Amino acid sequence: MKLEDRIEFFRRLQFIDPHPTTELEYQSTFELLIAVILSAQATDISVNLATRRLYKAANTPGAMLDLGEEGLKTYIKTIGLFNTKAKNVIATCRILLEKHVGEIPSNRQALEALPGVGRKTANVILNTAFGQPTMAVDTHIFRLANRTGLALGKTPLIIERKLLKSIPKQYLLDAHHWLILHGRYVCKARKPNCPECIVRDLCRTGRLNEV
Repeated sequence: MKLEDRIEFFRRLQFIDPHPTTELEYQSTFELLIAVILSAQATDISVNLATRRLYKAANTPGAMLDLGEEGLKTYIKTIGLFNTKAKNVIATCRILLEKHVGEIPSNRQALEALPGVGRKTANVILNTAFGQPTMAVDTHIFRLANRTGLALGKTPLIIERKLLKSIPKQYLLDAHHWLILHGRYVCKARKPNCPECIVRDLCRTGRLNEV
């Protein structure tokens, strides 16, 4: 995609949503971290339903550690992979208390050292909580980047690196959220809503479909 098309692509997304953010519900960086860990292979809706109850009982590393794995499971058992996630969350809380005085680290290496936190989760925290221009490539962004021509690649890491280079700097901080939301509600996997897409004329697939 040409530079002028990329600028226009994000200008339009910004116009309809000037201040995008995650759909996960949270009141602190710790709550965001736990929600993102829980959201792996789960919907934001299911995570929010669980954390609304969970955070009333425990919304700090110490309080969540006190719940223990079995106690935590009672709150998150409606979320996929809850056994593994409970183990990771409790282990993460222990590390946060022992190594970071209960605070969430703001650097990638420390974040990725936490159980259940991979590159994508770290990127979400760095971007959403700490305002760093990172790109967390989930299935929506991976699909959308290839489909539109914003970035072509066979792995999330390749797409991440290409997007960081190709997205105009003035849009990079919010680009992660714009792309996720567009992929979730418009550029969907099975039935992309091309007729209602505001960037259809800039998208390589949209252009091909019009030929």
